Amino acid sequence: MEEIVRAMTYVINQGLALYWGTSRWGATEIMEAYSMARQFNLIPPVCEQAEHQLFQREKVEMQLPELYHKIGVGSVTWSPLACGLITSKYDGRVPDPCRATIKGYQWLKDKVQSEDGKKQQAKVMDLLPIAHQLGCTVAQLAIAWCLRSEGVSSVLLGASSAEQLIEHLGALQVLSQLTPQTVMEIDGLLGNKPHSKK
Repeated sequence: MEEIVRAMTYVINQGLALYWGTSRWGATEIMEAYSMARQFNLIPPVCEQAEHQLFQREKVEMQLPELYHKIGVGSVTWSPLACGLITSKYDGRVPDPCRATIKGYQWLKDKVQSEDGKKQQAKVMDLLPIAHQLGCTVAQLAIAWCLRSEGVSSVLLGASSAEQLIEHLGALQVLSQLTPQTVMEIDGLLGNKPHSKK
């Protein structure tokens, strides 16, 4: 751990980067890096890159907020649409063309066709009325939902075309419409809100 913190401090001191962050680190590892940086007068990480989407919530919603409050580490989240699964385009089948038909993405096709994947697709379809009520697509709703999470600094988008990117950026307009009541409605439909184990 010390080698990583020292190396990243060196990179920043050389002017090669402004900040550094972690990716897929646990809360304990991040805290250890922060403590080490403070102990040896080094530069700590400022963010954690974590997967966060409607069906992957635990880390960003339960583990990282404590770090955000204690040491200011934010989250840069990725895969807000779960490789396209949260777009309503699958609807129990694998359309062509899509990411699940690309060579090397058999795992995604298997996920779509699995029982778990079918259940998730049904929940995505249940979100359509909320999206329509807000005047947006399910993808925009899902991205806005990710952005509203405490401590999330940004959401990395995986658009495969300019049109998709423009659609996804429309989530910024949806964000202001996500009232606590709307979020509770989404949580109720998903039925997977993580709860504190205290």
